[in-house]
Amino acid sequence: MLNNELNSIEQVEKTVKENPATLVYFYNDNCAPCLSLRPKVIELVEKEFPKIELAFVNSGINPEIPASYQAFTNPTLIIFFEGREYRRESKYISIPQLSESIGRPYGMIFE
Repeated sequence: MLNNELNSIEQVEKTVKENPATLVYFYNDNCAPCLSLRPKVIELVEKEFPKIELAFVNSGINPEIPASYQAFTNPTLIIFFEGREYRRESKYISIPQLSESIGRPYGMIFE
């Protein structure tokens, strides 16, 4: 999977609008939890939720993007289903809990 790096609010809005499911991952290069969580989130999406569009936003380079989504902590994951924010996770994120929370709406949309 290509890491989809978004660099403007318009790109994020377009990605969320065009995909039935999107996970936006806000991170910073100086954030150890961001760097350790990233491969786990990529693996989760690839294995369990392949129809979710996974997008990354570097909060350090583009601070206006997370600010517009009120994502003031790194890492922050925002999951959108059909253009609406469904769930938001920040800081210490449990992959099993994330998987469980995505599973039901994902199943309703894609299965």
